[in-house]
Amino acid sequence: MAVRIEFVLTIAIVAIVVASLTLKLNDAASKVKPITKELEFTYTTFTEVDTKKLQGRAYGTYGVRDNDVLTIHDLVYQTETIESLVADKATYMGENIYLEGDVVLDQTDGYTYETEQAEYNQKSEILNITAPFVARRDKNIIRGDTLRYDTQKKEVYGTMIDATVYTIEK
Repeated sequence: MAVRIEFVLTIAIVAIVVASLTLKLNDAASKVKPITKELEFTYTTFTEVDTKKLQGRAYGTYGVRDNDVLTIHDLVYQTETIESLVADKATYMGENIYLEGDVVLDQTDGYTYETEQAEYNQKSEILNITAPFVARRDKNIIRGDTLRYDTQKKEVYGTMIDATVYTIEK
C-alpha cells in the first residue's frame, strides 16, 4: 500500500494551518511598560514659595508623581486668599489643579463653595467649577450649574443661578 504524496502534503498543510491558528505569539518586550513613577509619598505637606512670598501649601495623605503629573489624594490646599480648598483627588498638570470628589472651597472672609468637580489655576488664582455647586455664607445660599471665581478680585460669574440672599435693612 503506497501513500500518495498529495495525501501527505494535504495533511501537512492542514496541520500547519491549524497550528498557526491556535498558537498565539507573544511579544513580551513590546508589552512591558517602562516604569515612569518619579515620586510616591504619604502624609506630606508641600510648600510653594517664590522669592517674594509663600505661594501656597498643599497637604495630602497619598500622592504619586508620574510622567510630570502629580496626583494627590485627600488634598487640603491653602493660599493667602483661600482658607482651604479640599478635594478627594487632585491632579496637578502644570499650573492647573484638577479637583474631583467632594470639592470644598472655604474662602477667607467669603463664601464656602461645594461641588464634585473643579479646576484651579495657580497662576491666575481662578477657580472654575464645572459641575453643579452650592455656595453658602451665613443664611445666603447660591446654587448653580457652573461657576468662575477669581479669588484675587473676588469676582464670581455663574450659570443657571438660583439664590437666596439676605440684605441688611437700612
